[in-house]
Amino acid sequence: MIRFILVQNRQGKTRLEKWYTSYSDSERQSLKSSVHRTVASRDQKHQSNFCEFHAHRIVYRRYAGLFFCFCIDTNDNELSLLEAIHLFVEVLDAYHGNVCELDLVFNFYWVYGVLDEMFLAGEVQETSRRVVLGRMDELGA
Repeated sequence: MIRFILVQNRQGKTRLEKWYTSYSDSERQSLKSSVHRTVASRDQKHQSNFCEFHAHRIVYRRYAGLFFCFCIDTNDNELSLLEAIHLFVEVLDAYHGNVCELDLVFNFYWVYGVLDEMFLAGEVQETSRRVVLGRMDELGA
């Protein structure tokens, strides 16, 4: 199960967050800074995109200065979530051309709509880029 999804820039500013488990505001702030410290300090060339984090696991991918981080249970498949992250970025790229941080900031309703179409209650809902983009077109986004 996905615990939470964070998209953060290199400076640690959170551009997108989705929480599937209940945390207090202070816990959320602490988790966001802790995830950023963990992910940003890792060597991209010599370390994997998975790391242990408290009693869970962080699966992340860096695209153009943005870290797409998913906190999952330790028994979940990391590679399938890595593919889901890539699919999420592909869907964003299909709409924006080449997605950047400003696209997330200025079109956050659309980005959350895509996120809700792909992930439901902490589980992967849809794995087809064509279906997600079709649904977003139906919604008029």
